[in-house]
Amino acid sequence: MTNPLYDALFGIHARKTTPFLRLLDGQVITHMDFLATSAQIANVMTQIGLRPGDRVAVQVEKSPESLMLYAACAQAGLIFLPLNTAYTVDELSYFIENSGASLIVCGSKSKEKLGDLAKKFNVEIETLDADGGGTFMALAALMPMSFATVDRQGNDLAALLYTSGTTGRSKGAMLTQNNLLSNAQTLAKEWRFTSKDILLHALPIFHTHGLFVAINVTLVAGSSMIFMPRFDLDQIVSQVSEATTMMGVPTFYTRLLNDERFTKDLVAHMRLFVSGSAPLLSETHVQFEKRTGHRILERYGMTETNMNTSNPYEGERRARTVGFPLPGIEIKITNPDTGGTVPNGQVGQIEVRGPNVFKGYWGMPKKTAAELREDGFFITGDLGKIDEDGYIQIIGRNKDLIISGGYNIYPKEIELILDGQPDVLESAVIGVPHPDFGETVLGVIVPENGVTPDTDAIMETVRHSLARFKHPRKLLILEELPRNTMGKVQKNILRKQFQGMFAH
Repeated sequence: MTNPLYDALFGIHARKTTPFLRLLDGQVITHMDFLATSAQIANVMTQIGLRPGDRVAVQVEKSPESLMLYAACAQAGLIFLPLNTAYTVDELSYFIENSGASLIVCGSKSKEKLGDLAKKFNVEIETLDADGGGTFMALAALMPMSFATVDRQGNDLAALLYTSGTTGRSKGAMLTQNNLLSNAQTLAKEWRFTSKDILLHALPIFHTHGLFVAINVTLVAGSSMIFMPRFDLDQIVSQVSEATTMMGVPTFYTRLLNDERFTKDLVAHMRLFVSGSAPLLSETHVQFEKRTGHRILERYGMTETNMNTSNPYEGERRARTVGFPLPGIEIKITNPDTGGTVPNGQVGQIEVRGPNVFKGYWGMPKKTAAELREDGFFITGDLGKIDEDGYIQIIGRNKDLIISGGYNIYPKEIELILDGQPDVLESAVIGVPHPDFGETVLGVIVPENGVTPDTDAIMETVRHSLARFKHPRKLLILEELPRNTMGKVQKNILRKQFQGMFAH
């Protein structure tokens, strides 16, 4: 029996007593112990009645057990569906229904509010808490510590990750075993990961960056991780001396630079800092290198493809670029109207082809066909160019997607809520520069009949309807929105007008 993803990431370590997870309380979980517990979880899911190909929707706090659940899904041939812990019930309802999930795993505090969803869609529901408690692990404790790995092929689905565009509903990106495995193997080789590495892991694991980049690379290389529940400045400063590598979003690095304890001596033993999920400011590059002697390695990826490009491990890591295509991956810059490749130096849409590119959007064949060409190139929706030395630069997004702190935010979703509020004629939501988050959300409202809307009441509605990271940092009131001759709102004018609103 073969299961490429499980075998390469997990199974290979089944008999190893080497450290895998190093927890802040001093506890160390070995590869063997980790996999014994994940086998118990796989047994629970099989006993519940799940079969290979079923979807497991997971909205839980980061913990060793939540990571074991990922391993268990891989071993049992189930499709792992991680969900942001900030999502509201309204948002989760769509994901559960659209995916056809067979099991929901959530925190104990969420079970009551998600229980109605589970009944509505006839889905099993179990709980898993940050401390490892809950009904799920209570069941697992009664199960055998071995599980017969389910036979899977490289083209079988391993994960379903929901992403956002600027029109329509969120889309479920179907990621195969080969998609995840090929990318992990490539990144481990390019970034020189070995079994001697210790990764400082402070990222969330419901996101491509923290899960399929950081963790899969660590697993394929046989490395270990200092596994932190979340980014905490004091904990990072206290733990970084024990690590050799770190992956983060720009916010991590700007906050570290604002702390006097973060010195060159503190990170003298580190070999690599990686940044992604949002653009890193040139100023941050310069300040970080001046402070530490390290040049941050910036790369480029997305939910549908994992990582596409990377600045070199050896060679110039150039600010405001995302480096070169990874081995085996093709990148081209094309004219959005014609699809033809444009010359180097000219801006166009970024297209990517390779073993990392997803299989398509769950239940959306027309959307898949529109964005995934017959020749295998995926139209990313990002705009970029290739400079004279071959470095790729991300210029912007042709779909107005906002990326704040590494999270994708879909403006239309917020606009629909704003437009439905009393005394609001229409709205526009844009991303504007923010020193910590790269971008932050700004809402612009046009009043109806000259009446001033109650912005406090509107924000209260937004808080109840959307995850916190989607909340506008501010709501502004304008008499009208700028439009072109075709009547389309010109968000570029709004972005330019308010670009300095949150600058230091």
